[in-house]
Amino acid sequence: MEKFVVPLTDADATDADRFGPKAANLAALGVAGLPIANGFALDADAYRLQLKALGLEETAHKVFSTEGMEARRSALAIKLGLLDQPITDKLIEPLMGAWESIMSIPNNLGVVRSSALVEDRFGSSFAGQFESFLGLEDKTEYLTAIRSCWCALWATRALRYMATHDIDPAETGMGLIIQPLVNAKISGGGLSKTSEGDMLINATLGLGSAIAQGEVVPDRYRLTRDGKVLEIAAGRKFQAVGCTHHGTQTISKEMAIEPCLSKEQVKELGQYLCAAESIVDGPAEIEWSLDDDGFKLLQARPLHLETEHAPDQIWDQHPRLRGHPAGVGWGTGKACVVNCECELSRIGPGDVLITKVPGPALAGILPQVSAVIAELGGSTSHLASLARERGIPMVLGVLDATTSIPDGSTVAVDGVAGIVRWKE
Repeated sequence: MEKFVVPLTDADATDADRFGPKAANLAALGVAGLPIANGFALDADAYRLQLKALGLEETAHKVFSTEGMEARRSALAIKLGLLDQPITDKLIEPLMGAWESIMSIPNNLGVVRSSALVEDRFGSSFAGQFESFLGLEDKTEYLTAIRSCWCALWATRALRYMATHDIDPAETGMGLIIQPLVNAKISGGGLSKTSEGDMLINATLGLGSAIAQGEVVPDRYRLTRDGKVLEIAAGRKFQAVGCTHHGTQTISKEMAIEPCLSKEQVKELGQYLCAAESIVDGPAEIEWSLDDDGFKLLQARPLHLETEHAPDQIWDQHPRLRGHPAGVGWGTGKACVVNCECELSRIGPGDVLITKVPGPALAGILPQVSAVIAELGGSTSHLASLARERGIPMVLGVLDATTSIPDGSTVAVDGVAGIVRWKE
């Protein structure tokens, strides 16, 4: 019988061609002795088997081989089939075995995360383009999350992303990660290298989705590669995302501006960043959580870097604001201040988008703009990862950017130094 589900502690789970780079890198972290939340990897062949069982293989090839309404109808047919139809009997037993193993520990909640064969690779991170489901409580939620993660391969934003990277969704597959939810007190991300040669760590209270979705300004910690902490900059963490039982909690002003990691914890994460480089074969970006038992690494992917740009001296005399750099590029353009997604149609080619929340939904705008400035978010948010990949200058966590920078003014964005300037 084909083995569709493999424990993350098994060396077989490090096969990116079977389980996707996200699951494979996570398993490799665990095999290397680094702390992870144990769980299971689901082979992309399980997704392919489900697609075949539903008779959707030919439909899948029509999505990119046809145009217009036929292509859209084909994508819709795949999503409806994956969401509405039951999972084939051949997969139910191994899937339920993984679920029962996780839920055998009292008070555990489940997690299902995408691990597409095309994501977390150099040049195609797909950060925030697929799905993760946290805090699953029962079998129905779990199987729905499985189907929804498979379906995410055919979501409109994912298809657009694949089209720009010359990837045919019919020629790839979706692996999955199945784990217990980490009861995170603190979560964040890290970059193993900056333009200055240092390491960078972001942190917030609660689950890391608040950083990934650009909903808070996280703490920022900069340290040398040998573990010396150079900078501690407290963020603006006025909310914390918890599990389904606790939801989003409001944080007091005192806690919101208090750094949530000690120097010793920052140094420990620095060691994990260095170790992650050997897993992805170069500079690394990680996601992590901290529970009562210590740190858990959640993800490692290749990191895109650029050298620092020397701005023209003319900009030195103009007002400037600082924020969290995404780490690439220098760009100028006309400021377009957008306070709601319904205003995105105002953005013209080459504009500098200035907004409050840098959510992954803005990924479709990146090819059109010369740069992005946001009031929330940090260097390890999903949109920052996509900006690094595309070479789009971006600065996040810029206080009062939407009210300080006049709409229509000329803006310069240094995505490496984290500085924005403007002139009327």
